[in-house]
Amino acid sequence: MVKSEKIVLAYSGGLDTSVILPWLKENYGYEVIAFAAELGQGDELAGIKRKALASGAAKCVVKDLRAEFVEDYIWPMLKSGAVYENGYLLGTSIARPLIAKHQVEVAHAEGATAVAHGATGKGNDQVRFELTYMALDPSLKIIAPWKDPKFTLTSREAAIDYAKKHKIPVEQTKKKIYSRDRNLWHISHEGADLEDPANEPKDNLFVMSRPVSKTPDKPDYIKIGFEQGIPVKLNYAIRNTQYAIRNNGVKLIETLNRLGGKHGIGQVDLVENRLVGMKSRGVYETPGGTILVTAHDTLESLTLDRETMHYKKQVSLKYAELVYYGLWFSQLREALDAFVDVTQRNVTGEVKLKLFKGHCTPAGVKSRNSLYQADLASFTMGAEYDPADADGFIRLFGLPLKVAAAVNRRTKSVK
Repeated sequence: MVKSEKIVLAYSGGLDTSVILPWLKENYGYEVIAFAAELGQGDELAGIKRKALASGAAKCVVKDLRAEFVEDYIWPMLKSGAVYENGYLLGTSIARPLIAKHQVEVAHAEGATAVAHGATGKGNDQVRFELTYMALDPSLKIIAPWKDPKFTLTSREAAIDYAKKHKIPVEQTKKKIYSRDRNLWHISHEGADLEDPANEPKDNLFVMSRPVSKTPDKPDYIKIGFEQGIPVKLNYAIRNTQYAIRNNGVKLIETLNRLGGKHGIGQVDLVENRLVGMKSRGVYETPGGTILVTAHDTLESLTLDRETMHYKKQVSLKYAELVYYGLWFSQLREALDAFVDVTQRNVTGEVKLKLFKGHCTPAGVKSRNSLYQADLASFTMGAEYDPADADGFIRLFGLPLKVAAAVNRRTKSVK
């Protein structure tokens, strides 16, 4: 092993990557370059360069990727309607390919021959990171310490002991040991008492949102404007003062997180099927994302025809799987994006929403491309719809059922 060989570590400053950094030096002799992505973690990156260097990194590269995250990852996913297993809005999943992409770019810029991540051998993130590395530069060596036989820190408790021994500052303690991942779109909580699905999440678990029992007794109303499926405008009020955000996706999501979090919106407690074959339990907070998904679905209900909407539901399921499985940089995902973009041509309009007691409820929608025609939908009969036409339609539509019933009756009589 040549000691000058460089490796780029996807570094968050959390427990796992904090202990991996000195371990890579001790066991491989690499010159470690820490790479941290600013994705809207709040104050989690404060002092991260100092911490990385103190932990043994030769260099720490920090990139602000929030705008790219929103425009090139979140918006395409939102347009697709992707939701994994009816509840997970894919906050961690959608961030991993972006982090890994820039990690590869840093490796190229620094002349590194390897990349590393802190994902465990039981989780989904190992797949997401490594598939992206393979897709973007298969020549890079991949080091995953949690899967290395020499890596003896097989639990978070052991990792905390290692950090203490090496004087590595970490926020986790053996009493506060949740595994969390936060970005602009969400925060996830796993581990500790959550590993038993029988345990209700404690009120002090939540970070981005209030417990529903502590939310206001008065609702807030907001309006979100879309252009071809992309949120471009937010109107809201605080203490009778009107505010507007236009064409700034990062600020729009940040504001929706605050507004939605105030009302306890976007809390999901889910036992999900991991890609690696096991079930896991996670609690997710996605306040702004839940509002946007609700608004987007509402606008699509007005502007998509029946056949396109129904088929798009199938595409949404597949899109969610691709994101969850780490296949963002795949030809299929690009092909599905082409389909989705066509479906979004007329998804332009404004949605009004009510935020109250953990619920985001549509309170009105309008679009210049609306397919809803009041005279057609009305219970009052008019010249534009002749009920007699329905007789022939029903006879033809039900013809297969009629034929099958006649055959079955004849067959039974023969027996």
